[in-house]
Amino acid sequence: MTQAIRYEKGQDQIAVLTLDMPGQSANTMNAVYREAMAATVARLEAEKHTLAGVIVTSAKKTFFAGGDLNELIKVDQPHAKDFYDSVLVLKAQLRTLETLGKPVVAAINGAALGGGWEICLACQHRVALDHKSVQIGLPEVTLGLLPGGGGVVRMVRMLGLEKALPYLLEGKKTTPQQALQAGLIDELAADLDELLAKSRAWILANPEAKQPWDTKTFQIPGGTPSNPKVAQMLAIAPSILRSKTNGCFPAPENILSAAVEGAQVDFDTAHLIETRYFTELVTGQVAKNMIGTFWFQLNEINAGRSRPQGFATYVTRKVGVLGAGMMGAGIAYVSASAGIDVVLKDISLAAAEKGKAHTAALLDKKVSRGQLTAGQRESILARIHPTQDDADLGGCDLIIEAVFEDRDLKAKVSAAAHRVVGSDAVIASNTSTLPISGLATAVPDPGKFIGLHFFSPVDKMPLVEIIKGAHTSEETLARGFDFVLQIKKTPIVVNDSRGFFTSRVFGTFTNEGIAMLGEGVAAPMIETEARKAGMPVGPLAVSDEVSLSLMSHIRQQTAKDLQAEGKTVPTHPATVVIDLLVNEYKRGGKAAGGGFYEYPAGGQKHLWPELKARFERADQQIPAQDVRDRLLFIQAIETVRCVEEGVLMSTADANVGSIFGIGFAAWSGGALQFINQYGLNDFIARSRYLAEQYGERFTPPALLLEKAARGEVFR
Repeated sequence: MTQAIRYEKGQDQIAVLTLDMPGQSANTMNAVYREAMAATVARLEAEKHTLAGVIVTSAKKTFFAGGDLNELIKVDQPHAKDFYDSVLVLKAQLRTLETLGKPVVAAINGAALGGGWEICLACQHRVALDHKSVQIGLPEVTLGLLPGGGGVVRMVRMLGLEKALPYLLEGKKTTPQQALQAGLIDELAADLDELLAKSRAWILANPEAKQPWDTKTFQIPGGTPSNPKVAQMLAIAPSILRSKTNGCFPAPENILSAAVEGAQVDFDTAHLIETRYFTELVTGQVAKNMIGTFWFQLNEINAGRSRPQGFATYVTRKVGVLGAGMMGAGIAYVSASAGIDVVLKDISLAAAEKGKAHTAALLDKKVSRGQLTAGQRESILARIHPTQDDADLGGCDLIIEAVFEDRDLKAKVSAAAHRVVGSDAVIASNTSTLPISGLATAVPDPGKFIGLHFFSPVDKMPLVEIIKGAHTSEETLARGFDFVLQIKKTPIVVNDSRGFFTSRVFGTFTNEGIAMLGEGVAAPMIETEARKAGMPVGPLAVSDEVSLSLMSHIRQQTAKDLQAEGKTVPTHPATVVIDLLVNEYKRGGKAAGGGFYEYPAGGQKHLWPELKARFERADQQIPAQDVRDRLLFIQAIETVRCVEEGVLMSTADANVGSIFGIGFAAWSGGALQFINQYGLNDFIARSRYLAEQYGERFTPPALLLEKAARGEVFR
């Protein structure tokens, strides 16, 4: 038929449509697909009297990957009408397939996500290969979009509003087994032959097949929004949604609107509603920010753009973790889960055992959720060897030090480990603030020393910041990069500096929130506006988690280091507040029983009531927008400084690192994209206003002024 969709009709009169986009590793809904589908549908229409049915399958590893993001990111407001019309054409093609009057089966041989799943939904029967590579779902919401190829309309009609919404709003992906249980697919097949055999058998057994929603008696499962039970659920849905998105993400709100409005009208009108909401998102800025960072830049990082070239991929076989506290235990867990042997060392065997128990607890959770078998749990646990003896580190090709933020202690344990593992092993430090070049002096060859900064909790946080010291060799950097990918994390590479990139920027966020409290701004306002700006938690809550005592300790260590180097120690208005809480009020943070928040046993945490009396001033309340901007702008400005100083080497590392490492507002696409989408000149003007009102730290860096003068953005 066409290269993109092969049309083969067998003796049984069944047409097999094989999706196979030329020159692409995955099938996507681009212009080539639309043309091929138009020709295919026209042929099916012309030949339908001779057909017994249709099977849709794929020649690629993935069934179909969905919309073409290269196309979508370019659609702007002036082209909204053209885009809207092209989506309706695409939907009409699937609708023709669905109403051909012949049974149509999706033979799902690989991942069917987004547009791929929408093609399957337009088939009356779905058979999937029972294989771990097969995923099913509609992840569009994670890129600021909604399923615009009929996904909202058909999922609601298939499952009902209540059951469809989690798939639509959360971008939930399922395995074939889960999809079968949920009623998303109808049958499983063990291999490709069985997949096609089951598809053919169903066609021959169901010559009159129709979609449920194309029958006269059809009713949406669970009822329409006018049903009292559904109406009850929908009455609270917007406020639950708003509490999760804080109004920063238009996609979930558009999905909810399209689903509810579409459930009250006929199928064709529901399609128009969905397309309207989809076009609004595609032409909006948030989707562009999210597609740019979460798709293009993230893929660029994972493909190894920051990895030195010319070194074969290194597979780490045995890792030694020094320190079995929360961080060390987390690193042991992710390493063992990735199939790597781990020696978990602490000052006593009991402490090391405790660290291993952390892995056991995480694995137990997975077993209880059906994500792991008991056998898999045992084999992961068996890879972790707790010990108190350095000698057990023999044979490790990577050592990761994860002890307390104290330079002397880190030097001591790194040197002891090096004496056992010798010169071939790489020594890494999981420090969050201490410069790597200084720590590297503890080992004979600083070229073999690197920073691997994990984030807490290690099992959940997707990022590792790789820090290249002044002497770290390119080969060591490549090995570090390969290890991070091996444990299925995202690596960003930065040059050495105090606090590197993520801790530096994160510190500006917490300090700004604390400074506002010191000025007299109401604590609830600081926390609420942080979430409205798109930060996952407020600066006071996260400071408690990190520990105010630790923040105080790091500052003292920094001051000591800078004095020794003959440099001036910077001051910040947050310092006074932290000192008050730690030294005078004896509130060191969550681990110490309380900080800015109270943590009642068995109850919800809440802000410490005394904050109001001790800090709040009625004459110091500032506009809500200023609170939000102070928290976001200060992080974006510090990120520019990291680029200016050569700490950051790519915009992708900056954007992805700021979101995945420190929770920078995801709607913006990351700290540098935040500036791009704001507009550099407008950002500079706003920074100058904030500098006048709240302090010199908001002064726009020289690099920003230069870029704006040249009419450039951060690419």
